[in-house]
Amino acid sequence: MTSKRALGNTDLQVPAITLGGNVFGWTVNEADSFRLLDRALELGLNFVDTADVYSIWVSGNHGGDSETILGRWFARSGKRNQVVLATKVGKDMGGGKKGLSAKYIQQAAEDSLRRLQTDHIDVYFSHADDPGTPLEETLRAYDQLIHSGKVRVIGASNYSGGRLREALEASKQNHLPRYEVLQPHYNLVERQQYESDLAPVAREYNLGVTPYFALASGFLSGKYRRESDAKGKARSGGVKKYLNEHGFAVLNQLDSVAQAHTTTPASVALAWLIQQPTVTSAIASATKEEHLDDLVAALQLKLDSASLQKLSAVSEAPVPSAQ
Repeated sequence: MTSKRALGNTDLQVPAITLGGNVFGWTVNEADSFRLLDRALELGLNFVDTADVYSIWVSGNHGGDSETILGRWFARSGKRNQVVLATKVGKDMGGGKKGLSAKYIQQAAEDSLRRLQTDHIDVYFSHADDPGTPLEETLRAYDQLIHSGKVRVIGASNYSGGRLREALEASKQNHLPRYEVLQPHYNLVERQQYESDLAPVAREYNLGVTPYFALASGFLSGKYRRESDAKGKARSGGVKKYLNEHGFAVLNQLDSVAQAHTTTPASVALAWLIQQPTVTSAIASATKEEHLDDLVAALQLKLDSASLQKLSAVSEAPVPSAQ
């Protein structure tokens, strides 16, 4: 069993690693997704993150693919009540289905619940800010979902620090539910935006923080060390920007710390992230059962202060722009 952390000011207790569901229906088929989910739950990884838009970018998919697979697994396994489930709304699903208007949130929530074959969502995220919809309108829509029992907690992803603060203050002023969880882009090679803009807000309002791209699209696992390594891979576009002096310096330090702790670079990178003071649970996906072992190893790895300092020092420079 893994130790659990409180998710912000909520009664939800989650492991420090969240299983990313973006790969279900993308790089992992349904049968393998079921096996990974069964094994993850056995290992105590019971916080699962997905979104309605996953994986609309795949040829032949239409969005809702990950949610549909999860729903079928819930129906087959009967384990819905053992999982803390997060999904999201707001990204473009095509056909004008996007944004955070009250009408759209209500419809999108019903669609997600149907695909997930569940009667409630534990954490429902605004997947992206919608400047065209008043914050109060969005929050009132969530208020209705919470009062109807269809959503337990709401969160925000891809917000700026300024807009997140505005939303939190709007909740306070209008006596509406507030975003209790923040899902930012944050990892060992991309630190500046989160640490300078969002972390201060997370600390001030005691938000749960669940970073995505915790392994920088797989780069921090160490498997991409030259452009040829990424060629033809599903995430090659997200990895190329790290193939530079800064990225390689981080990998070298990861290799050194991993060797000293007899573990993998992926486990070290995740351990560094979940030991950052504002982070509650880092999102990482797995396409093979051995990847789950890296996630569990990260939960069990307590990096010493010297290792943390070395990793923080080598990674503090921002990622240079891709050439």
